[in-house]
Amino acid sequence: MESDDMRNIWQSQGGPAAPLSLEELRKKGAKFRSRIVWRNVREYVGAAFVVGWFGYCAWAADTGWRRLGSALVVAGAFYLAFELHRRASASAAPGELAWRSCADFHRAQLVRQRDALSSVWKWYLGPLVPGLAILMGSGCVTAFRHSITAGLLSLIPLGAVALMLWFVGRLNRNAAAGIQRQIDKLETIAGE
Repeated sequence: MESDDMRNIWQSQGGPAAPLSLEELRKKGAKFRSRIVWRNVREYVGAAFVVGWFGYCAWAADTGWRRLGSALVVAGAFYLAFELHRRASASAAPGELAWRSCADFHRAQLVRQRDALSSVWKWYLGPLVPGLAILMGSGCVTAFRHSITAGLLSLIPLGAVALMLWFVGRLNRNAAAGIQRQIDKLETIAGE
């Protein structure tokens, strides 16, 4: 029998996952890299928008607290863009790798992305919190100076921002868990 025939018979039996061919592994790696590249492009564009908007807000701010908060958000956006590049940029696999080397490279890329996503509070969300807290807090203080009702209403956007940050953190934690499942699957296939 040809090796492809034997492989097809073996795969049709069910049971554990069938091993990937080198070409399938390369395609999976290229697809993963493409997703990471486009995710990072979106994040860089978002960071540029944040820098532009909050840079303008810092320049046009009517109080020192708003100027400081906006400037801290700008600094946080620069930091998260730098860390995104450092922690989670995509690397292309060298062209002529054997199956084991290609699998090891792909696994290393998966681990890198998983680790970046699971620590998103440290390098992505966390750097934005001080500036946002100052901006939101100064808005709440100003609102409470006008009236208690206005102050209480100003807590709604504060809660919405906190909920949004929590939600983004949760999405990233779930994505990290999904990548861990891919790592486990790759390790299972590589172990056979």
